[in-house]
Amino acid sequence: MTTTSSTALDPQRVQRRTVFLLSSSQLLSGIGNGATLSIGSLLAVDLSGSEAWAGSITTVLTLAAALTALPLARLAEARGRRVGLVTGLVAALAGALLMMASVVAGSFLLLLLGGAFLGLGTAANLQARFAAVDLAEAEHRGRSLSTVVWAITIGAVAGPNLIQPGAVVGHALGLPPIAGPFVFSAVGLFLAAALLFLGLRPDPLLLARRLASEAAGTAKAPVRGSVRSGLAAIRSSPRALLALAAVVAAHGVMVAVMSMTPLHLQQLVGGAHAEHHTTDSTDALVVIGVTISLHIAGMFALSPLWGWLTDKAGRLPTIAMGHGLILLAVLVAGLGHAQPFLVTVGLILLGLGWSAATIAGSTLLAESVAEGQRVTVQGVSDTLMGAAGAVGGATSGLVLAWLGYQGLNVAGSILAAAVLALVLTTAARYKVRTAA
Repeated sequence: MTTTSSTALDPQRVQRRTVFLLSSSQLLSGIGNGATLSIGSLLAVDLSGSEAWAGSITTVLTLAAALTALPLARLAEARGRRVGLVTGLVAALAGALLMMASVVAGSFLLLLLGGAFLGLGTAANLQARFAAVDLAEAEHRGRSLSTVVWAITIGAVAGPNLIQPGAVVGHALGLPPIAGPFVFSAVGLFLAAALLFLGLRPDPLLLARRLASEAAGTAKAPVRGSVRSGLAAIRSSPRALLALAAVVAAHGVMVAVMSMTPLHLQQLVGGAHAEHHTTDSTDALVVIGVTISLHIAGMFALSPLWGWLTDKAGRLPTIAMGHGLILLAVLVAGLGHAQPFLVTVGLILLGLGWSAATIAGSTLLAESVAEGQRVTVQGVSDTLMGAAGAVGGATSGLVLAWLGYQGLNVAGSILAAAVLALVLTTAARYKVRTAA
C-alpha cells in the first residue's frame, strides 16, 4: 500500500487556496448572522409579548456557540477542519429554517431553537479564523487570520438591510414579511457549507499535522482535548492567558451593548417623533438596520488593517488599541445615548475595537501554546468567548431595564478599562524583561 507524501504538496499554495475558500464561505454565511442580529430581538419581544426577553435570541445563540465550540474543535481534531466547519454550517442552515417556521407558527419556542442552531454557525465561523493559520508562516499569521475575518463583511453588512427585500421575497413565497430575510440566510448557509465540503481538500489541519510528523520523523496521534487540559495549557503561558482575557472581554462587552441597541433605538426613534406622528415602526427598522450594518462593518471591514498591525506592530500593542477603542466606544454611546447619531458612532467604534482585540488576541493565543494543544485551546477560547457573550446578552436586558442604555455602557467601560490596564502593564513588564 502506498500513500502520497505531503511533501509533494506546496504548503503555501494550499494555504492560499484554503484562505480563499474560508473567506468565500465566511462571506456567504455572514448573511445569516446579520439578519439575526438586526431583527432577532424584535422577534423575541413580538413572539414572547415581553421586552424582558429582548436579549433571549442573542443569549441562546451565543450560549449555543459556547457549548458547541469545544465539541466542534474535537471533531476538527479527529476528522479535520472541513468536517468541523461543515457540521456547524449545516446546523445553522437548520436554524435559519426554524426561525422562518417560528414566525409562521407564532412560536417563541421555535424562535429560541432556531437561534440555538444558528449558534453552531457562529461557532463554525469562529473556528474558521483558526483554520486560516494552520499552515500560515509565523510572520503572516495575523494577515491570514484577518483576511478570513474580513470576508464576512459583505454578507454580515448586507444582512441587516435585507429586511425590506426580504419582505418582498417572503410575500412571494407566501411567508410573513419579517420571515423573508431568513430565506437569504438559508441560501447563504447552504452555499457556504457546500463550498467547504467540496473544496477544502486537502484539509489544512490534517496537512499541517502530517508535515510536522514528517519533519520530526514520527507520527503522533491527535490528543483528545478537554476544557481542563485546554485551561491548563493556557495557564502555563502568561501570554496565552492575556490573549484569552482580551478576546473574552471584548466579546462580552460587544455582545451586551450591541444586543440592546436595536431595542434602545426603536424606543428612541419612536419617542423622538411620536408627538409629530411623522414616523412608524418602519422608520425605526431603517435606523436599526443602518446602525447594525455600520457596527458589523466596524467589526470586519478593517480586519486586514488589524492583521497587518498584528504582524508589524506586534500582538500586545494591537490588543491595547482594540480595548482602547472599546472603552472610547462605550463612552460615546453611553454619553450620547439620547442621540441616534452618537449611538451609531459608538457602535462603529465598538466593532473596530472588537476586531482589533479579537484578531490580535486570537493570533497571540494560537502561537503561545504547544502545537499538540493548539486546537483544544482554540476550542476553549471560543467556548469562553461564547459564554461571555451569553452572559452579556442575558444580563444586558436586565441592566437596560434597571440602569438604562447609559448604565449598560458604563458597565462595559469598567471591563474594557480593566483589560486595557492589564495589557499595558503586561507589555511594560515584557519590554523590561526583553531589555534585560
